[in-house]
Amino acid sequence: MTDDEYETELAKLQVALVDAQIWAQAEGKKVCIVFEGRDSAGKDGAIKRITEHLSVRQTRVMALPKPSDREKTQWWFQRYAAHLPAAGEWAIFNRSWYNRAGVEKVMGFSTPHEQEIFLRDVVSFESMLADSDIVLIKFWLDISKDEQKERLDDRRSDPLKRLKVSPLDAVAQEKWDAYSAARDEMLRRSHHPVGHWTCVKTDKKKKARLNIIRHVLHAIGCPAYTVSVDTPDPEIVFSYDAVIECKQALFK
Repeated sequence: MTDDEYETELAKLQVALVDAQIWAQAEGKKVCIVFEGRDSAGKDGAIKRITEHLSVRQTRVMALPKPSDREKTQWWFQRYAAHLPAAGEWAIFNRSWYNRAGVEKVMGFSTPHEQEIFLRDVVSFESMLADSDIVLIKFWLDISKDEQKERLDDRRSDPLKRLKVSPLDAVAQEKWDAYSAARDEMLRRSHHPVGHWTCVKTDKKKKARLNIIRHVLHAIGCPAYTVSVDTPDPEIVFSYDAVIECKQALFK
């Protein structure tokens, strides 16, 4: 895909995103999109392309900092529930309540008991969201170990990407296997009919972004668009069911 082809297709899909938000506002739809994945898997870039032309008032992106001392004593989902969408709104989580089953588990930021309670309760929590007519879209962005290393090295050497550098970047490669194990348990135990996981291969950034947007557009349920919207490439975007059935595999 050339840069011109990418920009042309992206512009078309962004028109469809505007169509979808206009429809969602008129219908009072509540949209919640969760982005999870390893460091440098492309969450920021995908979110930027989704939100670039959407309404600032009706679109919110949450990338919450680590919990305060007070928040640590609260019900785990409490700090996230405050940011859920109202009618006509889109709420996009750049990492979410799944921190407890991912980085907190690997880095020891919470106890095994707290992690187990989370995995026990998350399906019920998301079922309540569905019962409240929230359209929940959950992405796991998957990246290979070699590609992650290249992106992390680029991030550290590019002065314009300094704000993306995190202390956790230093251990992303070192703890690769631990993150893989945490991911596999998290996806297996939190994949359910009203909160299923959609996996995305992100080694090719541009193709991943386009296919993520296509999936969002089909998942939201807008009945018609002013432009044509292709279905996502099943080799790039696929349900976690395909992993369970051994039709697809995540990077180890």
